[in-house]
Amino acid sequence: MTTPVDFTTFMRNYQNMVFTTAIRLVGNEAQAEDISQEVFLKAYEHFESLQTSVTAGGWLKTVTTNLSLNHLTRYRNRWRFFSEFRRVDDDAGDDEPEIEFASPENFLSGLDADERRTWVEQALAKLPDHQRVPLTLFHFDDMPYEDIAKKLGVSLAKVKTDILRARAALARILARTGTRHETFQP
Repeated sequence: MTTPVDFTTFMRNYQNMVFTTAIRLVGNEAQAEDISQEVFLKAYEHFESLQTSVTAGGWLKTVTTNLSLNHLTRYRNRWRFFSEFRRVDDDAGDDEPEIEFASPENFLSGLDADERRTWVEQALAKLPDHQRVPLTLFHFDDMPYEDIAKKLGVSLAKVKTDILRARAALARILARTGTRHETFQP
């Protein structure tokens, strides 16, 4: 158990994590702020048990993820994409070209960590929800494909396809952005 803290200190300790999680999922700063406020309202209601809990950060991240996903489901159009209308029993196979990514040593190598983080956050914001959300859940929240599919209420194949396409779109966005900056060395 940790030493109890006041709610203001508790909130300051976790506000960046909560906001970053929300903005990665909803892609809109104002909506992420609203979600963050809602998360901390819920945290205030449970503060007695959270203030000394070593798992408070995990609880906040889970609440933030759930509220963000609820927001996307409730306030935006349902995700309907061409890939959802494709027949599952189609034996034509996946005709998507394989995407090659630069090695981690070369990709964004001319940038420091803060610049890279900024570029990736800006590029993530440009992705459509159906790509950004599963990509964020997979790479930033370490959620397995199966859990993402259950949480989003879509098929496992759709999750994998959306993540693949999101990676490709992210790479294209970063490559385009990088060609406009002298510090980027593709």
